[in-house]
Amino acid sequence: MDTPVNPADQALSRLREEFQGHRIWRATRHDGKLGDWVATLHDPRAGVEATLIRNSAEELHKALTVEHKRATHHSTSQPTKWVRE
Repeated sequence: MDTPVNPADQALSRLREEFQGHRIWRATRHDGKLGDWVATLHDPRAGVEATLIRNSAEELHKALTVEHKRATHHSTSQPTKWVRE
């Protein structure tokens, strides 16, 4: 029997696999439904901002890619307070 695959679950799994220096999850909205995509920094070598919040998996992927580049250019950087864009 084939189990339907949720594209959001697949995207979450891919983000977690690619960006292992972050804890990545979906926030819960006030109505109990899934909302924003969130990544919290665990490994300072993986990013600069402590927390990233975006509206979609694609936006979070782009932001995490930028964070990875920032971290590799600023290897002594410390996480900072997040700013939502």
